[in-house]
Amino acid sequence: MDSETPYVLPGGERIWVIDTSTAAENLAQMFRRFREGEAGPFIVGDAGQPEGVVISWDLWRRLAVLAAETEGFDHVYDAARESLADDGPSVPLEEVAAEIGWDLNEPIDDSDLPKK
Repeated sequence: MDSETPYVLPGGERIWVIDTSTAAENLAQMFRRFREGEAGPFIVGDAGQPEGVVISWDLWRRLAVLAAETEGFDHVYDAARESLADDGPSVPLEEVAAEIGWDLNEPIDDSDLPKK
């Protein structure tokens, strides 16, 4: 098996899944890419199936801030989980953001987060 396998999402978008042994061997390189500004995500799994995602700390912090500031986030998380389990076509992020009232172009106030 190759180190990266294409995986087609229900909506037709193709992502690349890195096998777990290759991800383990190249973890230091993934972090170097984060330090150089590449946001990832790096999707990891065996047999070409996505099982986990490696994202940068900065991206995780931003997602955590959004989650904390979003009323009813648990409902959004449940809806996302149901959507991923559905074999139907995927919904573009912009439509989901509009549905839950997120402005994807609005800067995130992370002034209360620790500085690097």
